[in-house]
Amino acid sequence: MEPITFRTEIPADHKSVFKIIEAAFQTIEISDHKEQFLVERLRKSDAFIPELSTVAELNDVIVGHILLTKIKIKNVNTSFDSLALAPVSVHPDFQNKGIGSALIKEAHKRAKALGFQSIILVGHADYYPRFGYELTSKYGIKLPFPAPEESCMIIELNENGLKDVSGTVEYSKPFFE
Repeated sequence: MEPITFRTEIPADHKSVFKIIEAAFQTIEISDHKEQFLVERLRKSDAFIPELSTVAELNDVIVGHILLTKIKIKNVNTSFDSLALAPVSVHPDFQNKGIGSALIKEAHKRAKALGFQSIILVGHADYYPRFGYELTSKYGIKLPFPAPEESCMIIELNENGLKDVSGTVEYSKPFFE
């Protein structure tokens, strides 16, 4: 397989990314099959950070996409900036080739370079721990909606990035539309 390259998504990529997300989640049982519409809404929101919408290319063709958007972790005393990973998508023809893993690692690198300390996700309990994700409950962090505890995960991008961080995650509005 040719090497995968990564770059920041541009508006001309939106149609291709929409189709990749749609195809990637088409057969996933625990999906509402609307992730592509969530990405469209997030791009128009205050939570969107263009540099954290990343595409993976193989021979100049987009085969995957990952999006990190701004969220907050709030408690009675304070608020902490964090990111939500949602979604990561690889076209079915290119799955199980390490592209999703490479996209996640690239996203971590980009988020860290922008000064973010953590990323939260709701995802497969057997997949994300290999990248360093741990249960949010370990840090006293809760999600604002029901989700299986083993699927609610967070990663520290820097040592002590979650020191003294606890509370409830506050997602941007597009997640609830």
